Amino acid sequence: MLIRVDVDSPHALYDQVAASVRADILSGALAPGDRLPAARDVAAALDINQHTVLHAYQRLRDEGLVDLRRGRGAVIAASAAPLAELSHEIDGLIRRAAALGVSAETLAGIVRTHRAEAEPPTPAATPQEASHDDA
Repeated sequence: MLIRVDVDSPHALYDQVAASVRADILSGALAPGDRLPAARDVAAALDINQHTVLHAYQRLRDEGLVDLRRGRGAVIAASAAPLAELSHEIDGLIRRAAALGVSAETLAGIVRTHRAEAEPPTPAATPQEASHDDA
């Protein structure tokens, strides 16, 4: 696994570290159960702050791609498994959208809309539960 960053990039270093790990998951280079290098080692190799790497790992955890375990470090989560499979479908969708003249921003907006519509609604409090809250 090779984590890459460009210090001259306008993108934050932690975003670049996270994007590099994400790309390795999408390509299948990283699979569930694989351990990521220690943040200290990545920071030393890239000559960046260790907290920058930890921030990237935390972001990946928040996305559900990485499990952070004390004493075990960062491990690719089981929930990352479908990403490599979806990657091929996403590539096809992007190519099709580009052929139709749909911008990346528009396509991203469409995906967000469809994702929001696919999420189950949060349950509303029943009248009985609401009356207990007032007590």
